[in-house]
Amino acid sequence: MPSFEIRISESGECFPCDSGQSVLEGMARLGRRGIPLGCRGGGCGVCKVEVVSGRFERKAMSRSHVSEEDEALGRVLACRIFPASDLELKVIGSMRRAVLGGESPKGFEK
Repeated sequence: MPSFEIRISESGECFPCDSGQSVLEGMARLGRRGIPLGCRGGGCGVCKVEVVSGRFERKAMSRSHVSEEDEALGRVLACRIFPASDLELKVIGSMRRAVLGGESPKGFEK
């Protein structure tokens, strides 16, 4: 199964993600508290990201969380997309603080 590199544009941080796993599952490898792993089915809308570049396969997403306009702008749910190439993304949902560490998106001090 091919593996791709996912880059978070705000921090420059990268993580691997297999084509058979969702971007959210790959993101969980970052080990950040607050990354939502409970739902994983698109029902809560917490894991919203904007894909800046790259190709991905997607599963159905609720229009209550991802409008047609969102989708046209590359805004999708990380739990419902699977990489088909390396991806660059911005974290825009409510998990932004967990992934980017609050107000210092460039700082990932542990």
